[in-house]
Amino acid sequence: MKAIITGMNGAVGTALSAQLSAAGYAVVGWDRTAVPPNNLPAAEQFLDAVRPDALFHLAVPSQATGIENEGWLVNVEWPTQLAQLCRQRCIRFLFTSSVMVFTDDAIGPFTPQSVPDAREGYGFEKATAEQRVRQANPEAVIARLGWQIGTSPGSNNMIDFLAKQEVVRASEKWFPACSFLVDTAVTLQSLAHAAPDLYLLDSNDRWNFYQIASALNDLHGSQWRIEKTADFVYDQRMRDPRANMPSLDKRLPSLA
Repeated sequence: MKAIITGMNGAVGTALSAQLSAAGYAVVGWDRTAVPPNNLPAAEQFLDAVRPDALFHLAVPSQATGIENEGWLVNVEWPTQLAQLCRQRCIRFLFTSSVMVFTDDAIGPFTPQSVPDAREGYGFEKATAEQRVRQANPEAVIARLGWQIGTSPGSNNMIDFLAKQEVVRASEKWFPACSFLVDTAVTLQSLAHAAPDLYLLDSNDRWNFYQIASALNDLHGSQWRIEKTADFVYDQRMRDPRANMPSLDKRLPSLA
């Protein structure tokens, strides 16, 4: 089996690459400097040369390159293009979206039937991309992700956030959608063989951010100062039993 990953150097991409490699996949990263998102002929040539069984589209515009309307291009037009190219070549296409398709005013927990309400910015672009990917490739799998939990600082994950705060103000009224990177990677691999649909990946069954941050602090040797607050009220959790995401307390025993 062979897989292409866009965004392979990101937090989720790194974890997914390791997971797929351990499962016996030959993994190829998409080099945006060699095959830019706005170069359709180059994309076609690359796919035809690699001939993957699956393409995992994780990329976001993390670093500006000067391309006009780069956010819209990378978050909306590029996944739509890749979905169509994969359909034409019978390549399984998996697109990662975000819980940010819902605003802070939306009422969770969210299910696959919940209607996104983001009308601008990153969340709106991801919601638009979901719709266009479905239209371009009815066989595509879409996976909405929450905040990822890594093992150390240095990437866009919850541990990095905690490590950068002098005092972590953690609301007991906020129930974030979140999961450990390794569990997300395992589930994304399994979804490559799942029925085409929208899936929600979240390991937070019932815990607020103060509880999660405190449990992570316990796991990492109590190196952060966690302050309980109630200044952010939001239930962001996503519920989808089909995704088979393990509960947070499997990796955070102090939550049990």
